[in-house]
Amino acid sequence: MFNAFGKILILTGLFMILTGGALLLISNIGIGKLPGDIVVKKGNFVFYFPLATGLLLSLLLTLIFNIIRR
Repeated sequence: MFNAFGKILILTGLFMILTGGALLLISNIGIGKLPGDIVVKKGNFVFYFPLATGLLLSLLLTLIFNIIRR
């Protein structure tokens, strides 16, 4: 029982490290500031909705997973 739980924790930690690294790389590249992203600034409030970035990432991931699946 503890063996399986330990493996799950290790895999979760590795996933979090990889996700964090990918987010750092993406922020350095400039993805997330595309023309279709919605930003509303009013006083101390900032609302950010990455519409174009989400569509682009969805398209890329779909292509990657379709290539892997074949």
